[in-house]
Amino acid sequence: MNILSLLPLRVHYFFADWLIYPLMYYVVRYRRETVDKNLRLAFPEKSDAERREIARGFYHQFCNTIVEAVYGYRMTDGEMRERVVFEGMEEVNRLVDEAGGGIFMLAHFGNWEWMASIQQWVSPGVTEMNIYRKLKSPTMDKLMLAIRAKRGGVCVEKQRVLREMVRYRAEKKPVTVGLLSDQKPRPEVTRRRVPFLNRETGFLDGGEVLGKKFGYPVFYLYITREKRGYYRVVMKTLAASPKETVEGAITASYARILEQNIREQPALWLWTHNRWKFES
Repeated sequence: MNILSLLPLRVHYFFADWLIYPLMYYVVRYRRETVDKNLRLAFPEKSDAERREIARGFYHQFCNTIVEAVYGYRMTDGEMRERVVFEGMEEVNRLVDEAGGGIFMLAHFGNWEWMASIQQWVSPGVTEMNIYRKLKSPTMDKLMLAIRAKRGGVCVEKQRVLREMVRYRAEKKPVTVGLLSDQKPRPEVTRRRVPFLNRETGFLDGGEVLGKKFGYPVFYLYITREKRGYYRVVMKTLAASPKETVEGAITASYARILEQNIREQPALWLWTHNRWKFES
């Protein structure tokens, strides 16, 4: 990792364009059937040619994300702040400071691995807790943890999140919690089904549940790729006072704004995920 990350980003992009992308798209055809199915379901109004263009753009972005994650391991905080700019953090920090914590809901969109750099933008003394699911491969799990923790946040397995949040509150330590909330929940644990990309879709509602339980404001990270390797993140408030919202409202708002984000730059979402496996 250390050796690879020392290579200039242009070299990483060379590998992405001329080695990883051709292997993934043409040779291995990595989850091509799943991507094609998802795009047909999400964009029935588009032509086959338009959907193929989105698919190719997605695979290019997926390769970018892989090499950017490796390169990001050695980036200075200054360069990371130039490449990932968070807007609206003044209001976020005000609400987080008042409540003693916050919930950041994001998606597998753009370069989600770089979003852990939000730790550099929150108020001093606030810990950014990133929820993750342990990978089967110990090597890959260790690599992912090293990349995500590089900016000073802490990674916590989802089974331990509630306990850790209770501990932080008991110790009067402010904390923000980042959740990737766009993956499909298993049918037996699906509690929220909302309209999303032309289909009734089950959603994880952990962000809403935690926000209501602790009274922490909930935000969505609206990601835009400005150009290759540069992202702008606009912080959208889903609920400033979660306990005052009706059940399911925060999750529904998340789904709506995620769909808007996807329609704006469709190639940036993770289309290889079999998102509608249980809805098909």
